[in-house]
Amino acid sequence: MTENATKAEGRRQKAESPTAATGVLRRSQNAATGGNVTRRGMLRSLAGIVGGILALPVARVCKAAVQNGLASAPAPSGYDPTQHKWLMALDVDRCIGCGMCVEACQAENDVPQGFFRTWIERYVIKKPASDSGKARGATVVDSPDGGIKGFPASLIPKEEILKSFFVPKMCNLCEQSPCTQVCPVGATFDAPDGAVLVDRKYCIGCGFCIQACPYGCRFFNSVTHTADKCTLCYHRITRGLKPACVEICPSQARIFGDLKHPVADDPLQRFIANNKVEALKASLGTGPRVAYAGLDEVVR
Repeated sequence: MTENATKAEGRRQKAESPTAATGVLRRSQNAATGGNVTRRGMLRSLAGIVGGILALPVARVCKAAVQNGLASAPAPSGYDPTQHKWLMALDVDRCIGCGMCVEACQAENDVPQGFFRTWIERYVIKKPASDSGKARGATVVDSPDGGIKGFPASLIPKEEILKSFFVPKMCNLCEQSPCTQVCPVGATFDAPDGAVLVDRKYCIGCGFCIQACPYGCRFFNSVTHTADKCTLCYHRITRGLKPACVEICPSQARIFGDLKHPVADDPLQRFIANNKVEALKASLGTGPRVAYAGLDEVVR
């Protein structure tokens, strides 16, 4: 089977079977809105979800492709993507907007200046006018230089602010990713371990995937002349390390783990069990697989 045929088969199989990460998002939302959740029950649920993934044919046919360096940074030769299912979780209430995650990502992945694989947005919700009859006023969103240097004081007077918070953004690792669907050469693809990757050897820099992403997570890399995006620091996670942004976050707002290797008292499992987990723009039907907690309705 050729590499392009392998990727095409992978997309077909992926469309027929739900992923572990999507299942966790759906189950955790139900658990958070009703009933009690125990650690044993959560482990049992995760084990059931992961069990279905292990049988996916796409995992077997894509293994060689990932090992042969189709990611922007290659995995080690002994890495088996069929034995992992990575999940990134983001806790909005914990994010302090320091920008250290953005800076670490830039340095770790040689991201060109002015572009970002991950960034932070600040949301400021103003108080409503006294005669408006509304519960809240207008929302102002900013992200100076991707938040890499933190955020200056808001220009909105404190007495006019109802609520403000920071939201980390990154590739949402969509199950039905528009970027993989529009790529004319199959350079961007969904790996069996949950990462959405770009093969720089095949990418022709047409920009179709950049335009198709509803989250604005892709950009054209003027150095490599290819599409670029978050890879979950693939060169790190395939060697047992955490993504750079997770490693450096001082407030533990970013939680990362492997759904196929659940461990008791694991931070990722606690996050899923103890929060109402949501996804960005879930109504678009792309199946985003990055889990958020603490999302306000104005976040887009």
